[in-house]
Order: sequence, then C-alpha cells, then structure tokens
Amino acid sequence: MAEHTRSSITIEAAPAAVMGVIADFGRYPEWTGEVKEAEVLATDPAGRAEQVRLLLDAGAIKDDHTLAYTWVGDNEVQWSLVKSQMLRTLDGSYALVPLDGGVRTQVTYQLTVDVKIPMLGMIKRKAEKVIIDRALAGLKKRVETPLPQQDAGAAGEPA
Repeated sequence: MAEHTRSSITIEAAPAAVMGVIADFGRYPEWTGEVKEAEVLATDPAGRAEQVRLLLDAGAIKDDHTLAYTWVGDNEVQWSLVKSQMLRTLDGSYALVPLDGGVRTQVTYQLTVDVKIPMLGMIKRKAEKVIIDRALAGLKKRVETPLPQQDAGAAGEPA
C-alpha cells in the first residue's frame, strides 16, 4: 500500500462554511498555490462535483488531471485519480470535525501521490507535504477572510 501524508489545521468557521469553500472548485486558483485551473466536468444529483479537471503546478509535480470525488455526509470529501499525464495515483480527502459547538473546524487533509516517472520516496513525500501545507493555509485564509463578491449559492457549480 502506498504511503500517505496527512496534516490538520483549525479554522475559525463552522464546518459548513469550510466545506462550502472546498466544494467551490471554480475558485481554487484564487486560494490554492498549485491549482492553476479547475473545471467541474460532472455533478451528482445534489449538485456537488463528481469529476473535476485540474491543472496543477506544484513544483516537482506539474500535471493536467481529472479527479473523481465522493462526498461522505456533510463533513468529508474523498477523491481519486481518473486520468493524468504524469500521475499514477492521486488520492486524498478532507475530513472536517466541528469544534467548540461547531463555531470552529478541525480540517484534516490526507494525500497520496505516485508519479509515473521514477522519483525518490523522500521527494514525493516532500511534494505531498508542500501541497498539503499550502492547501490548508490557503483554505484557512480563504474561509476566514471570504471574498466580498462570493456567491454562496455557487458552491460546487462549474465556473
């Protein structure tokens, strides 16, 4: 089984607000350092993304890939790789845990990356750690200082 990297952060917002930002793929280039483009290709009956195409530039890992998303209740989303030019595996999840009666949220991001080209495990883990740390910091900043023009009804809809 492939190794994974995991990290957590506490965000000063309710889980629904955090998940709203996570589900708003069209805005990913605004708050993630690595995602340069995001396009929702398919949605489920609830309007949540099922397949998303992402253009990623994470230093050692640059790729145009498609991910399949599975929504587990209101507080978890998992994804796995559908197709990629450079990656063999890109599996991950965001799991949200309400804190202090739901006014704060602990977000745990787990990621497993495997590339098609030979790469030392240490370098892969470092790339995973960079992706996770930047994503969590960007998510925290984005949730805690929302954009004034954000339309809450657009979460998960194609841009």
